[in-house]
Amino acid sequence: MSDNKRIDEPTGTETVGHEWDGIEELDTPLPRWWLWTFYITIVWALIYTILFPAWPLVERATAGVLGWSSHGELNKELAAADAKLLPIREAIGRTPVENIPNDPELLRAAVAGGQSTFKVYCVQCHGSGAAGGKGYPNLNDDDWLWGGDINAIHYTIEHGIRNPDHDETRLSMMPAFGRDGILTPAQISNVVSYVQLLSGEGKASNATARGAQIYAENCVSCHGAEGKGDRVQGAPDLTDAIWLYGGDRDTLIATVTNSRQGVMPRWGNRLDPATVKMLATYVHSLGGGEATVVAAAEPAPAAGGAENVAP
Repeated sequence: MSDNKRIDEPTGTETVGHEWDGIEELDTPLPRWWLWTFYITIVWALIYTILFPAWPLVERATAGVLGWSSHGELNKELAAADAKLLPIREAIGRTPVENIPNDPELLRAAVAGGQSTFKVYCVQCHGSGAAGGKGYPNLNDDDWLWGGDINAIHYTIEHGIRNPDHDETRLSMMPAFGRDGILTPAQISNVVSYVQLLSGEGKASNATARGAQIYAENCVSCHGAEGKGDRVQGAPDLTDAIWLYGGDRDTLIATVTNSRQGVMPRWGNRLDPATVKMLATYVHSLGGGEATVVAAAEPAPAAGGAENVAP
């Protein structure tokens, strides 16, 4: 190939010896500024790999002599943000959760913080808009199993539902009437007909009459004589059109037959107390939150030492 090299007369530049259809390639040298720039980038790359994390290893990268990392910078920024928010978080932590709505500044901060927490920990079940889904409650409406005032919501979030490792968890146990052989399929069908009548989805019939008797013998203790439910036990109201798992006949039969044992994690052991309060405040603010329930005073003992007992 070197035998084909020659000096191109118009430019005075040596050719590289290549030729295609009479077209020859000139061996034009690169501009010096370009070469020096290229050499500088090589030197800079070597210096960078020494100073900063660069070379990947099996489980990490080389640390670099400066000890800088993007994780470290992020942690610094997060620490600065936490320090900025610390006073308001401490104020929320000191304030009883039922009093937070009375302070506009604390309320705004708690709702904002609770919304951020909800997006991280709660949307997987309740959805980004808190509308829930089958088996996951809609937090926007005013139908609450355990109570919708801010204290009740806070307790539910803190202690969870059906956490077997925690004595203070919310707990309700509906029998599996069909699976455990308490009721026959025919009896379950009848009681479901009666439940549909209670919710306004059915008409009175011989089946509902039989179902009413079965309901009175098996369901009144939790759901009440009128089917309004009992929040102390977490028993749902059967008279409205809001159903956690569905209100169609097939779903109701499945519920009575096999029971439902949904579980909600307890966040009191995963989140700090201020964050739990903020989360409760945010859920309470979604639209279905109820006024705080004020406990009634203890009745005075009746004559003879017996206590008055409400009927």
